[in-house]
Amino acid sequence: MQAVLERAVMERAVRTAAKPAVGSADGGRPTAGPFEALLGEAHWSQLPAAVRARFGRRLRAGEVRLYRGAVLETNLPLAGRFLATAARLIGAPLPIADGATGPASVTVTENPELGGEVWSRLYTRAGHLPQAINSAKRLRGPTGLEEFLGPWNWLGLVMRLQLSVEDRALVFSSKGYEVALLGWRFGLPSWLSPGLCRITHRDIAGQSFLFTLTLVHPVFGLVCRQVAEFHDVE
Repeated sequence: MQAVLERAVMERAVRTAAKPAVGSADGGRPTAGPFEALLGEAHWSQLPAAVRARFGRRLRAGEVRLYRGAVLETNLPLAGRFLATAARLIGAPLPIADGATGPASVTVTENPELGGEVWSRLYTRAGHLPQAINSAKRLRGPTGLEEFLGPWNWLGLVMRLQLSVEDRALVFSSKGYEVALLGWRFGLPSWLSPGLCRITHRDIAGQSFLFTLTLVHPVFGLVCRQVAEFHDVE
C-alpha cells in the first residue's frame, strides 16, 4: 500500500505544478513534497535536516523565503564573459563580472502565473547597481523539474534539471536546453547550449549553506564558476 501511495505522489509532483497536500496520507508520515518525490525517500533521507526543511514544501501564496550572504568567488573566463553578455537578451542569468565578490541575497516566492517558485538573486557590484538574476523552478518536463530564465513568460530559456544527492549535498544538473517562444519550444544542440550546468547546495552546520554553480561548455570548457555562502533568515 505504501509503495502505491509513494508512486502516486511522484506522478502528481512530476506532471503538475500543484502544491503538495499538507497533512498525512496514512495518518502518520506527512505527504511527500515535490523535491522529495522526485528524489525518492531513500535519497531524500540522506540530506541534512536543514536542507530538507528548505526544499521540503512549496511556498504558500504571499509567503517569502529569504537568504542573505556573500559571493566568495566568481570565475568568468573570456568565453564566459562573452556568454554572460549575450545572455543579457534573456535577463542576464549569469554573473557578468569576473572576480566579483561581495554581499548577496536570495528571495524565493511562489508565482502561479509562471507555474512555480521564483528565485530572485541580488548581487552587489562595486561602482555599479546590483545585478538581479531571476528564474522560475517549475515541476514539469521529462525530468520532472525545469528552470525557466527569461524576461517574459512567453520568451526565455528552459533548462531541464535532474536532482541527485552527492555526499549529503543536493545537486541540480542540467539535462538539456530549450528555447521557449510564444508557446513553442525548440531544443538546442549541446554545442549551441550554455553547457553542462551543476548547482550544488551544501549545508553548513544547519544554519547556512554553500552555493556552487559551474557551467562547462563542450567546446570552450569552463565558462562560469561561482561560489557563495548564504544563511537562513527567519
